[in-house]
Amino acid sequence: MSKTVLVTGGSRGIGRATIMEFAKNGYNVAINYVKDDDAANELKSFLAENYDVKVITIKADVSDEQEVKKMVDYVINHFGKIDVLVNNAGIAIDTTFEDKTKENFRKTLDVNLIGPFLVSKEVGKHMIENKSGSIVNVSSTNAMETYYTYSLDYDASKAGLISLTHNLSLHFSPYVRVNAVAPGWVNTQMNKELDDNYVKEECEKIYQKRFAEPEEIAKAIYFLASDDASYINNEVLRVDGGSNHA
Repeated sequence: MSKTVLVTGGSRGIGRATIMEFAKNGYNVAINYVKDDDAANELKSFLAENYDVKVITIKADVSDEQEVKKMVDYVINHFGKIDVLVNNAGIAIDTTFEDKTKENFRKTLDVNLIGPFLVSKEVGKHMIENKSGSIVNVSSTNAMETYYTYSLDYDASKAGLISLTHNLSLHFSPYVRVNAVAPGWVNTQMNKELDDNYVKEECEKIYQKRFAEPEEIAKAIYFLASDDASYINNEVLRVDGGSNHA
């Protein structure tokens, strides 16, 4: 019986690349997204045409508890189980410190931190019943030491996600492994508007002198979720090309 993965924020960027990686390895996939119907449906069609896997899309806001419950129930009713959860959905509302608002800060925490808590809670109950499962949270090196005051709310949310990872790995033990990846700069839509000179400056701080491609992060996520990482738990894996930000 094929395994099933649920990826939040799966219609583009790291989420899309992660969906592709799991599909290549024979997983049935559930693509969660919140806005871009066209991107989600395009990905679903591509996977159906190119891989022998089953694919569903679910439009749901991960920060809405009721929508999360409906989403998880739908996936389980459709596939019978969820073997892997990838908490990837995230937002960044970058502004100067003076322009940051309580509302924007709260929104960032709701999506980037409360969302993974809600989805993990619902999926985790199912995994515990099956005595098997793997959860991978997508954090960031911004949670560690690559701080940017323009994104201090994003940084705080990703630091909280690492703490959540540690607590979930304890709570769901011994049956469910919970790990996180912490990417550095990645060539995603979120970073397309960065100034060219700023990108050059940041690349100079990276040992490999470039941003990562989403596919490189996806491979790390897949590894942590796979049986090849069966004894890796409560871990945060940096995927940043080597850094010199300290």
